[in-house]
Amino acid sequence: MSEMRDAALACKAWCFEEARKLVKRFEKTPPEKGYALFETGYGPSGLPHIGTFGEVARTTMVRHAFEAMSDIPTRLICFSDDMDGLRKVPGNVPNREMLAGHLNKPLTEVPDPFGTHPSFGQHNNARLMAFLDQFGFEYEFASSTEYYRAGRFDEMLLVALERFDRIQEIMLPTLGEERRATYSPFLPVSPKTGHVLQVPTLERNVARGTIVYEEPDGERVEIPVTGGNVKMQWKPDWAMRWAALGVDYEMAGKDLIDSVTQSSKICRALGRPSPEGFNYELFLDENGEKISKSKGNGLSIEDWLSYASPESLSLFMYQKPKTAKRLFFDVIPKTVDEYHQHLRAYPGQDLAKRLANPVWAIHGEAVPESDLAVPFSMLLTLASASSAHDKEMMWGFIRRYAPEASPETHPGLDAAAGHAVKYFEDFVAPTKTFRAPDPRERAALEDLRGRLAAHAGESDGEALQTIVFAVGKEHGFEPLRDWFKAIYEVLLGTSQGPRFGSFVALYGVAETVALIDRALAGELAGAA
Repeated sequence: MSEMRDAALACKAWCFEEARKLVKRFEKTPPEKGYALFETGYGPSGLPHIGTFGEVARTTMVRHAFEAMSDIPTRLICFSDDMDGLRKVPGNVPNREMLAGHLNKPLTEVPDPFGTHPSFGQHNNARLMAFLDQFGFEYEFASSTEYYRAGRFDEMLLVALERFDRIQEIMLPTLGEERRATYSPFLPVSPKTGHVLQVPTLERNVARGTIVYEEPDGERVEIPVTGGNVKMQWKPDWAMRWAALGVDYEMAGKDLIDSVTQSSKICRALGRPSPEGFNYELFLDENGEKISKSKGNGLSIEDWLSYASPESLSLFMYQKPKTAKRLFFDVIPKTVDEYHQHLRAYPGQDLAKRLANPVWAIHGEAVPESDLAVPFSMLLTLASASSAHDKEMMWGFIRRYAPEASPETHPGLDAAAGHAVKYFEDFVAPTKTFRAPDPRERAALEDLRGRLAAHAGESDGEALQTIVFAVGKEHGFEPLRDWFKAIYEVLLGTSQGPRFGSFVALYGVAETVALIDRALAGELAGAA
């Protein structure tokens, strides 16, 4: 066994723990189809959101871990449930009145409210694929509509028809009395209206492969369960898909634990083993509410990429997947800096530590070097202090701090500078609140101003931080964090910030002296 395989099998990171489930699954019998099949599911009733991306990213991390442990080939299918009927109009799309006229039709038969694709389902599928392609995920897209209509589920649909009663035995105890009376695992697609109908199955003919149901107008209709004439209810549909395709691994949110349980029972009733899985915690918005694609609350994929790199988003997905996390704009700066800290640590680590490093899960063995010569938090402070409105102004400071850097040689730093300006303008500037110093703080700031103005030594961050520390100690600040808090609130209009000595080295000693002068003259607090 190779060194990589040994290290992968011993790694305790969550994605390797998950991959070991598949190693055990195939211990005695390799998959008959010749590969391990990973799947992620997507309901395109609303626009793609970060939770969708997170599921694909995390599944890919498990896939990479499995590939480090096993020679069995892998595939990843991103499956869109686009044959589902449109049950309600999303609140974050145009032409809502038009959509209201197409309720209950399959999403691939509902006109696109954006006017860019033949259907709403295809529009949302394209949005999802465009981002996944941009990020470089290796996946195969699958459409429920296409699979049903092409007959790819026909064999398993006929098995489901034959085992109708067993499916009902699993599902009916989980339903309320009213729904039990009319529930059927098969949803006919009406040849009259095109609606996906929630109606009882009145008769079944296993030999002919058909069911009989009643249209809303009272007509009894017999249709085959094959060829896209019916769609299965959500939980039986998930199980049927697992069974038909031979899915080996699929994760799901904590809110779907019961769905996974029931679908797994149905999958086994259809004669196939249910997949291995993992239940991750849900993302919360700024108010602590679950992020919903129909509500459009929380961060979108586009939002995150306006302020940070996609790799930093992957790191956020990697971290503590079983912990509910607040997914809002204020998590971005910390996540960006943590991503680059992991990148910088990677080259000096042995194989075991590299596999446990999140950047391996994100990039595999092709881990890039960090070119972020200035931390993102520092760039934000620089944008704040200089009131920079474009990254060219930021580069004027960056070049003095890191003369070897340029937009051409450090494209990641260049992008981060632009992100920092936008983040500052959108989130920091509106909330900045400067205050005047109290008498002790004023005396300390005057002392700091004098020492910086007279400083003729090294202008690196450590030397300047030593000066700042000394002033705080000599003026009796205890604990010293109160001194730094005062600096941030008086000079920068925030209650926290990066190492101030490093900021002075980046912003400039003379510029910092001028900033202190403005604060002591009351210009900053007066402007606020």
